[in-house]
Amino acid sequence: MSQIQVPAPAASISRPNWTELTAQDLYDKLLALARNLWWSWHPEVVNLFRDLDPVRWRQIDHNPIVLLAEMTPEQVAERASEMVLYTRINQAHRRLKDYLNNTRTSWGAREAGVLGARPVAYFSAEFGIHESVPIYSGGLGVLSGDHIKSASGLGVPLVAIGLYYDQGYFKQRLNDEGWQVEEYLDTKVENLPIEPARDTQGRPITVEIETLHGRLLAKVWLMHVGRVHLYLLDCDVEGNSPEDRELTSRLYGGDSRTRIRQELVLGVGGVKALRALGVKPGVYHLNEGHSAFAPLEVMRQRMQEDGLAFDDALREVASQTVFTTHTPVPAGHDRFDGGLVEEHLGPLRQKLGISFEQLMGLGRVDPQNEHEAFCMTVIGLKLSRRANAVSSLHGHVSRRMWANLWPWRVEEEIPIGHITNGVHIPTWLAYPMVQLYDKYLGPEWHDRMGEPEVWQAIYGVDPGELWETHNALKSRLLEFVRRRVSRQSRRRNEDPAVIEAARTILDPNALTIGFARRFATYKRADLFLRNFDRMAQMIDDANRPVQFIFAGKAHPADEPGKRLIQRVANLRHDPRFAGRVVFIEDYDINVARHMVQGVDVWLNNPRRPLEASGTSGQKAVLNGGLNCSVLDGWWAEAFNGMNGFSIGNGTSHANEDINDSRDGDDLLRVLQEEVIPLFYKRDADGLPREWIQRMTNSIATLAARFSAHRMVIDYVQKGYLVAAGGLSSDMSVR
Repeated sequence: MSQIQVPAPAASISRPNWTELTAQDLYDKLLALARNLWWSWHPEVVNLFRDLDPVRWRQIDHNPIVLLAEMTPEQVAERASEMVLYTRINQAHRRLKDYLNNTRTSWGAREAGVLGARPVAYFSAEFGIHESVPIYSGGLGVLSGDHIKSASGLGVPLVAIGLYYDQGYFKQRLNDEGWQVEEYLDTKVENLPIEPARDTQGRPITVEIETLHGRLLAKVWLMHVGRVHLYLLDCDVEGNSPEDRELTSRLYGGDSRTRIRQELVLGVGGVKALRALGVKPGVYHLNEGHSAFAPLEVMRQRMQEDGLAFDDALREVASQTVFTTHTPVPAGHDRFDGGLVEEHLGPLRQKLGISFEQLMGLGRVDPQNEHEAFCMTVIGLKLSRRANAVSSLHGHVSRRMWANLWPWRVEEEIPIGHITNGVHIPTWLAYPMVQLYDKYLGPEWHDRMGEPEVWQAIYGVDPGELWETHNALKSRLLEFVRRRVSRQSRRRNEDPAVIEAARTILDPNALTIGFARRFATYKRADLFLRNFDRMAQMIDDANRPVQFIFAGKAHPADEPGKRLIQRVANLRHDPRFAGRVVFIEDYDINVARHMVQGVDVWLNNPRRPLEASGTSGQKAVLNGGLNCSVLDGWWAEAFNGMNGFSIGNGTSHANEDINDSRDGDDLLRVLQEEVIPLFYKRDADGLPREWIQRMTNSIATLAARFSAHRMVIDYVQKGYLVAAGGLSSDMSVR
């Protein structure tokens, strides 16, 4: 075995003290770090992997498993010697071990002890942890990822259940006409930090789900996300039909039959997997309706094991269930006809001892209406006793939307509360900002990031230092954009002059506005073009220029959304917008990270009240970006007049065209009269003092309030502890 000489820490250098460490030891420590996604929200560990091979690191989507697979232990040791990485590797490995083993002093140990023996089972159709693990599509998945990361950080006993998609969502490319083209690529299991989940006897787990037309099989994978175990079900199993082996290949793909089968695997299969693992949850958290079949399987188990009648099982299981709805648009809730429901739930229905009509009634607002489809959100609401929307305004919208489920109650008493979404601060905070906060917020701020008082120290930051840090991040964003746009141009075989121009697009001194999200029509990505000529003049202003960076995907079946992308992307052909409005292909966590960390302004202009929450703007807050948004979702409860900018006055016109026209006009007014003048108003030192003050106000008033740590604490106190029998609640109980 080859050996390397490791120098002692700098403090001991005056006394020679050398320790022998084998190359394999060093390699194994790095591999242990790579196999727990804890590394992904610790920038010092990310930088450790990057330093092994910076060029290759970028090429492989920042995947340490792939990076280490391409290197021998001897090559790792040689590179570690060149870069003096020994101490950093040992320190990172020790920190991970301490983090995993030391839970007794965590917030969860102090405040959520009742969950220790019977943890929370958190179900979600997607999890966005890191770009190297492509099992997410967008906001819901990233929210789920942030939720379990914060649960890990807080020490909340929680296991997570999802599906393993070996083709993920899709890779987005725009053709010469600017039209979105979808590409699906297989992800190799060996390239992921994943391993077979094993039962209490150490055997790999495969679960079986009965349907009227045969059985479905799903093997179970385990992924480590800090202290949280994430279990992923995969239908690519010998014994399934060729069609069913492809069932979990793609996220949100296929027809209604594919969708209900995926949701059957997630809900029923997920509960069966927990049983095989020996996990006995005290709480079931259904994150959106995709997993709403899960309580039915829990009820079946209770009836079989404890001899409960159906109504008693429903009552007890519902009391343990927390349901979160994310969708304020009626068309966004999954609905299935009776034939599909009976085909897939018939065997389970029979074991529950209920009729087809009773089962359908659980998924209908009006159980007696034979023409009403089966809705996953309805059954989720009926099989839970604590339900919540994801912002205050979304709570009002949800109570109105589902009021007919409780016709005897006035709208204000509909039992759907709200817990506003938040973001996982360590994931989305740029490293230079971490260093700045370390300097000013005190040594304990990492452990208290969900406490508002911690962030008040931001007022003590030197304005010039904050501005300099922001501009460094902005320059990094522009370099990233230039590389991406240049690569896009080369792939389309564009003129060499166009490719060369891409390397210098965007001005680091210009006001830079970012817009990145799913390109659904209600999010109105083209609202800034309602008055085309005025916007062109604003962008081309020699003294106070404005530039835009766009990114986002449209669902493959969303033709209007694709046309929105095409309209925005093809502005590059208009000389008034070329080089000032750019579209970045293949929006993912990596693109999002660069954008929220580097833009001056984060733009969000949906049709109110169709944005349930929205979290991208919360990520920009952490890094000093200012929000300019319609008063919808989280921004409706965040904006105070001095921590960002608002579009409109919080009302909507009943006529959609009039509403869009009015909001488009107000967006231009806000930009021309508020945003641009404030950004370009400089003092003798060249600092935009009033702009920086607004940045400071934004961080001080919003960082803690809209953090995932605060969000998870809310779920624990208002939902989990109550469901586990530990506390009373101010969330709605039915």
